[in-house]
Amino acid sequence: MAEVTYYTQEGLDKLKQELQYLKTEGRANIAKAIAEARDKGDLSENAEYDAAKEAQGLHEAKIAKLEGVLASARLIDESNLDTSKVLALSYVKIKNKNNNAVMTYQLVSETEADLKAGKISVKSPIAQGLLGKSVGDVAQVEVPAGIVEFEILEISR
Repeated sequence: MAEVTYYTQEGLDKLKQELQYLKTEGRANIAKAIAEARDKGDLSENAEYDAAKEAQGLHEAKIAKLEGVLASARLIDESNLDTSKVLALSYVKIKNKNNNAVMTYQLVSETEADLKAGKISVKSPIAQGLLGKSVGDVAQVEVPAGIVEFEILEISR
């Protein structure tokens, strides 16, 4: 059985839109490419046809994978979450104790993670170190550069 993954409404909607696109326009584009390649003659020596059929297989595999992700996806009701501890979907304001840099991140699922938007995966080392901590706690996080200490300044939804 697939691992249950928790999503925001925004993240779940994005996955559903991508799946809808792949099933409609994506399949139509591949069918058109196969038809064009088939019209070019002998299929036994037609590399373009082989490439189009391979692209179709990859496309269908992507659809199947996305359907599996959606089947195991769960929507989190953010209004019921405890703000006293760091949980999935928490906005966490932290201070790096080494260089005093202050950062704010939202802890999200792996597929929603986007560092530029301030969203980090709950499976990342930093998020793993922060989960379950409260305001004022210091989390020691092992990163490739060594151990970094982060003080939790604020937790919100």
